[in-house]
Amino acid sequence: MRRAPEERQRDPERTKARILQAALEEFAAKGFAGARVNEIAARAGVNKQLISYYFGGKEGLYQAITTRWQSEESAFADRTSSLGALVAGYVRANAERRDFGKLLVWQGLTDDGPPDAAFAEDVRRDLEGLRKRQEAGELPADLDPAAVLVAFFAMAAAGISFPQLVRAAFDLDPASPEFAGHYAEQLEKLVGHLAEVTDS
Repeated sequence: MRRAPEERQRDPERTKARILQAALEEFAAKGFAGARVNEIAARAGVNKQLISYYFGGKEGLYQAITTRWQSEESAFADRTSSLGALVAGYVRANAERRDFGKLLVWQGLTDDGPPDAAFAEDVRRDLEGLRKRQEAGELPADLDPAAVLVAFFAMAAAGISFPQLVRAAFDLDPASPEFAGHYAEQLEKLVGHLAEVTDS
């Protein structure tokens, strides 16, 4: 197979990273359906054929971004920490990686189909972790771990999902480190109080 001209001129790994970043920005701004390969190529400064060469097209790009998020998630989602610290970690990650969070919100708004198999497996693993925490007394026994998981996801994504609410309630920019730090701290306390309920 002949190498594309851009590949000969640039470092392939750096080019792939630029394409992925451009795709992430495009998907975050317009969702999967609204994103266009031509515009991703323009953002990355490459010929669109290079996207097909490296990723096989838009679907392959989206999958590569999902894989990248999952690998980054392992760096901030410390499942050995307290439940409050874990939720706070997601708040901070959403603030630092807003495009990933926007991508998840777009997916939720536009995709009514069954969840991706890998995502569903991650959720089952998280639910099992919550059940174990519940047995250990970190969650009240009368709470449904599935409902708790969904609530935690929604709370952690509030700065992305409801920016107008954040501005009105906190008088802070939802993308600012000030909001992320304060909100993460408050959620950590809030979730920590759930464990206190089990002790009383």
